[in-house]
Amino acid sequence: MSDYEAKVIPLYKEASLASWNANITGTDADWAKSEKASFELARIFTDSTAFAELKELKLSGLVTDSLLARQLELLYNAYLGGQVDPALLAEQIKMETEISKKYSNFRVNLNGKELSDNQIEEILRNSTSNKDLQAAWEGHKMIGPVVANDIIMLVKHRNMIARKIGFANYHEMSLKLSGQEPAEVTSIFDELDNLTRDNFAQLKSEIDTYFTKHYKIKTSDLKPWHYQNRYFQEAPEIYSVDFDKYYENHDPVKLVAEFYDGIGLNVDAILAKSDLYEKPGKNQHAFSTDIDRSGDVRTLDNVKPDSYWMNTMLHELGHGVYSYYNDMSLPFVLRDAAHTFTTEAIANMFGRLAKDPLWMQNMGLIDAAESEKIADVSRKALRLEMLVFSRWAQVMYRFEKSMYENPDQDLNQQWWNMVEQYQMLARPEGRNMPDWAAKIHVALYPCYYHNYLLGEVLASQWYSYITASVSKNPSFVGDKVVGNYLREKVFLPGSRYYWNDMIERSTGEKLTAKYYAKQFVE
Repeated sequence: MSDYEAKVIPLYKEASLASWNANITGTDADWAKSEKASFELARIFTDSTAFAELKELKLSGLVTDSLLARQLELLYNAYLGGQVDPALLAEQIKMETEISKKYSNFRVNLNGKELSDNQIEEILRNSTSNKDLQAAWEGHKMIGPVVANDIIMLVKHRNMIARKIGFANYHEMSLKLSGQEPAEVTSIFDELDNLTRDNFAQLKSEIDTYFTKHYKIKTSDLKPWHYQNRYFQEAPEIYSVDFDKYYENHDPVKLVAEFYDGIGLNVDAILAKSDLYEKPGKNQHAFSTDIDRSGDVRTLDNVKPDSYWMNTMLHELGHGVYSYYNDMSLPFVLRDAAHTFTTEAIANMFGRLAKDPLWMQNMGLIDAAESEKIADVSRKALRLEMLVFSRWAQVMYRFEKSMYENPDQDLNQQWWNMVEQYQMLARPEGRNMPDWAAKIHVALYPCYYHNYLLGEVLASQWYSYITASVSKNPSFVGDKVVGNYLREKVFLPGSRYYWNDMIERSTGEKLTAKYYAKQFVE
């Protein structure tokens, strides 16, 4: 273990910093450094001698100490994933870096103007001109043909790597190596599909009725560009609460710092190292990163004073506190979340607060009368947000699974078949474009999206537990027992327990969809 740590810790830090810099500057030189550092780190796990030793230890049954056994399990999976010809791995990272560059540098050209993702979202959210909406939506999708063939080649390359180490395809490999059984995940998704389908159909009908009036068109003329964002992954604003107005004169960064400090999870050190505002060449997506698992935690954002960025900041700092408040006395391998979706759950639980009237009232954004006035409609808005996202996540999970099972199928059609089935959106007539490739996660964050929805399910489970057994304050504002509970039961254990054991230790039950259903469906 000490040999492993001596090798991996400096490389982990170097790769994290190089990636951070590349995402901020967007320059070819920084991306080249990032690619090289990522390769050096990934190469550690290709060591076949180390893997043979780990395999022998695993099969021997001699490792009985719980901390060592857990490290062995995590390292075995990490090395198994690395038992690939280094040349194939280098090729994969090179392909990913090239695709990443194309996404980062892409801007929509509309009427001779270059528009960022933020600007496209603004048009889709606010315009009532059918022509402008269609142009913005189609303009954004133009990244699809730029990267589609590259992505298919990358998918086949990843599949080849997976097969060489004994998996059916890369999707199966990704889930299993992360500690998930594909059948278990699919079964939770089937359960969620059944729980949400009818409610969503009702809500979708409400949405359509609203938009026919809003755009003054017939229901049959509603197209994907009428739903106020690029993928119908976020709830359209059909309820009469303009959450943005509550934030337009406030700084989400200041609010988020104040909130986390109030629950006993100060984030000043994280914000001090973060990069928070728009810059040319900078990645337009938000993320949080743990540079060294020893306290250097940062978040990259493109903050504006609106409810979207309030949610995003609460979300990203949720990831941030999970990393920052880890147990420094644990071995490096265990100084991580129990699973990627458990850190998503914390991020989601906090992100939801951005549209919670009680939270807004307790943070001094609105008064009690306004809070009461918007309470019902806010609850409906959150329910809509959750169900809309839930159906979108079904598309992402099932499309990726299908794409890795057969990358040679007609992916353009498969994408729209799933969008129609799960999101109940009408495909534009005769459209045959690689719209699936416009979504950056399909290419660069593969086989991960299901964790966002599992994260929502767990967020509801934790929220239900905290409000029933830990805190009398459903908004959490100023209640340090919330931070203490999370630190003790979720953050400090790191990944010393299997994810479902950690969930059971922190809530008394294994992961279940019933609290999500109770909160948003029933």
